[in-house]
Amino acid sequence: MKIYVCVKHVPDTAAKITVVGGAGFAETCKFVVNPYDEYGVEEAVQLVKQAGSGEVVIVTVGKESALTTMRAALALGADRGIMVKSETQFLDSAITSLALHKAIEQDGSPDLIFCGKQSIDTEGMQTPFRLAKAFDMPVVTDVVGLSISEGVVSVEREIGGGSREVVEMKLPCIIGATRGLNEPHYPKLPDILKAKKKEIKKIDIAEFGLA
Repeated sequence: MKIYVCVKHVPDTAAKITVVGGAGFAETCKFVVNPYDEYGVEEAVQLVKQAGSGEVVIVTVGKESALTTMRAALALGADRGIMVKSETQFLDSAITSLALHKAIEQDGSPDLIFCGKQSIDTEGMQTPFRLAKAFDMPVVTDVVGLSISEGVVSVEREIGGGSREVVEMKLPCIIGATRGLNEPHYPKLPDILKAKKKEIKKIDIAEFGLA
């Protein structure tokens, strides 16, 4: 099973944010893996373990500084990463989804793609849907439960007011993860050290004609 997880480099919600120029902020603050994306990484790693074979690939669109976030995601058990380098921290979801699509498509054929249901910085909540459109795949977000059997994914998702619904989709598909899907583990020191040596392929966003 080949699973891609789209991970975003975001400011830590506990960090002190200094506004610069009225519409920007000082990027010297602490950045982390988007928390909703962590659920996607954890689920992908567990699915590959259960399958007994496969690969988990982290895909990120961002500045060079996003490498720290990618290493943190790799420490959770992912196998390798792909970085689409951009000099803009806050790309809109249309460009981000196109860059993710091209990077994944260039790398191989996904069986499953995970995203967080949203990012905690811009909170656009559009990227999973735009990515699904680009791949012509089914997509479900706010997923809190998941099982796979004979090429069919059965997911449980939150729909508000404490209610949930079950949706079935054929592989390949896109999952927007949220709190409750699992409990991301804390990487141990050996995992962090191994992550420093894992492959991260870098692609300039201009190569995709999106600069």
